[in-house]
Amino acid sequence: MFEKGVGIINDFMYSKLLIVLLIVAGLYFTIRSRFIQVRLFRSACKSIMEKPEDDKAFSSFQALMVSTASRVGTGNIVGVSSAICMGGFGSVFWMWVIAIIGGASAFIESTLAQIYKKKARDGKCYGGPAYYIEAALHCRPLAILFCIAMILTYGFGFNMLASYNLQSTFSSFSFYVQGNTPWFIGGVIAVIAGWCLLGGANRIVKITSSVVPVMGVLYILVALLSIVINIENVPAVFAQIFDEAFDFKAIFGGFAGSAMMYGIKRGLFSNEAGIGSAPNASASASVSHPVKQGLVQMISVFIDTLLICTATAMLCMCSGVAPSGALEGAPWVQEALRATFGMIGPVFIACAMVLFAFTTLLGNCFYCDNLLTYIFKKEPGQKFMVGFRLACTAAIFVGAGVSMNMLWNIADVCMGLMAIINIPVILILSGIAFRALSDYEKQKKSGVNPVFKAENIGIKGDNFWK
Repeated sequence: MFEKGVGIINDFMYSKLLIVLLIVAGLYFTIRSRFIQVRLFRSACKSIMEKPEDDKAFSSFQALMVSTASRVGTGNIVGVSSAICMGGFGSVFWMWVIAIIGGASAFIESTLAQIYKKKARDGKCYGGPAYYIEAALHCRPLAILFCIAMILTYGFGFNMLASYNLQSTFSSFSFYVQGNTPWFIGGVIAVIAGWCLLGGANRIVKITSSVVPVMGVLYILVALLSIVINIENVPAVFAQIFDEAFDFKAIFGGFAGSAMMYGIKRGLFSNEAGIGSAPNASASASVSHPVKQGLVQMISVFIDTLLICTATAMLCMCSGVAPSGALEGAPWVQEALRATFGMIGPVFIACAMVLFAFTTLLGNCFYCDNLLTYIFKKEPGQKFMVGFRLACTAAIFVGAGVSMNMLWNIADVCMGLMAIINIPVILILSGIAFRALSDYEKQKKSGVNPVFKAENIGIKGDNFWK
């Protein structure tokens, strides 16, 4: 009964409401910013490597890695495979679309998070959607509702799904026994993740900033090698992607199972543009101007979808192994790499999934720390945080053995609720972000390193940027 109800809500969200919200908002931000994704791409790349004046402060790069740790996860492997198996090759095109226009949404929300961020007693920065909702819209109840939705999404929904996806990659090995092995693997994951989580945010940042770049580069290199080996299939694959992407008869005949729906749903799950997650990491970065971090987070969306998701899609589609409902998820990726590299393929995917899922689990729980601080108006006590992290660890264990369809639906609904709150808010507040963008570009044209003052864009009163 519960699973059926979640499925109905999920279908409504992604067949009607969220499709309109995501596309309209993304296009509006893209057009009004004069295609910032292309125009300021070089500036965005430069901003990533800027170092803060305080060596102890979080850098733009570290904030990027934390948000990318959450974005780059099992969705980049299992989510992409599921989208193509269920929606066809055309799903990939719609993933690209939602990433390109979503880059503008990511820029707006992360710039707003920087503008309205706060300073802790130790000098570090914090913030996110809850803070700009309260500061600009003066609606703390809505901000708390967003925090609760995000805690449910990241602390539980996404982590349960990541745990399931990780254990499912071992299903092709001889030692895997349905019914027993998933729980054993879930227990191992929970113990390791729990050890890291109880070490606090600093350990999370240190681990993710070290592991994510290596993990992403290695995965892309293997995917590129697979594509090169099967290069003769590439033209046909691209032809099929565009052919199925614009099969409007199929799309409007059964939208719930169409390439567009699966592409947008799995693209959003993977890159998270506009749903309000990345701003929590963005606010922690120490930068001289909010727009710099907005540009950095825009790059994170591209890394996630245009690089890593595309790498997964191409290595699978070029392999010659046909997608099907029976191979949905990790099995299709494993079979694709087995066809190209032999038995080493499934082993590599299992290792990659361990790293992807692990960094996802840690990045997700980093977000929850900031959310709980906002709800309680202070950092929760040590006993509460230990209890909360143990609850998250228990969810990781439980997720390994629950139904895949139910976990996908729960994760999609929770994520959808975040987007339903955050997207209208950033639409309302986007004028502030665009004024900050104008201030940034004006200073860049004058040849100086942009430095932000809130009063320059009409924000008065007590704030971080006085």
